[in-house]
Amino acid sequence: MIRHWRDRISRVLPDRPDLIVLPELCDRLAGRDDEPEYYLARGNRVRDALAELAAAHVCYLTYPAQRLDADSRWRNSLQLIGRDGTILGTYDKNHLTIDEYEKRGTLYGTEAQVFELDFGQVACVICFDLNFDGLLATYVAAEPDLLLFSSAYHGSFRQQQWAYSTGAYLPAAVYPPAPSAIISPVGHTIANTTNYHDEITARINLDRIVIHLDYHGKKLRDMKRKYGPEVYIHDPGLLGSVLLTSESDQRTVADLVEEFELESAAAYLGRALVHRSTHVEG
Repeated sequence: MIRHWRDRISRVLPDRPDLIVLPELCDRLAGRDDEPEYYLARGNRVRDALAELAAAHVCYLTYPAQRLDADSRWRNSLQLIGRDGTILGTYDKNHLTIDEYEKRGTLYGTEAQVFELDFGQVACVICFDLNFDGLLATYVAAEPDLLLFSSAYHGSFRQQQWAYSTGAYLPAAVYPPAPSAIISPVGHTIANTTNYHDEITARINLDRIVIHLDYHGKKLRDMKRKYGPEVYIHDPGLLGSVLLTSESDQRTVADLVEEFELESAAAYLGRALVHRSTHVEG
């Protein structure tokens, strides 16, 4: 298993990634009945090998795997490995499938932490979690920059829904043959795996904001005329919202928001809800 992941990760290292995301239960022995014995024999060896890789290449790396917690209880977890190989934090899958609990003895996670990295904040989602809007609402309030999705199933349009709702980029590492992808905050697929390649890399700009087109058309045109390629506006179509990123070291998105009096899509939709609540007539 260590040889397998060293080989797979070596294929993306030439792009010098800041973060590498692996799929759920990445070192599981599929189709075997001796999983508990295997996990006990495995211990932390796979995790420690990945930590060595992270430190050697100065990148963050996820280790999604079955683990024993401090009380010797099984968890389906994602451990976040830092650039120096240390474990920065652990997310335990909040929403297990029933068989995970009943047949495998895995316990439910109860926390949804947001981890602070040197480039932004990240939150974690594992597989079946993607079906539950309570967890989504927690992350909407937290406003992470990245939503790391490690999974055995794809989730279809729910990936786009979570990315748009949280305003975060969503890198999804999914078991083949389903595609893995990196989804933008407006639901656009930035990059995805193919039938030929199971690994992808992409550069993303976290200095961004999602803006609804209502009341912003002229402002966005004026901004583009003034700053040209120093601002990028991506319209995915049909959504009514666009993704704005700053492509200049001279100004941030926060500077653009102030200069052109822009309002985020989340703030605008929230304001619309407040307006409705105070103007509904029976």
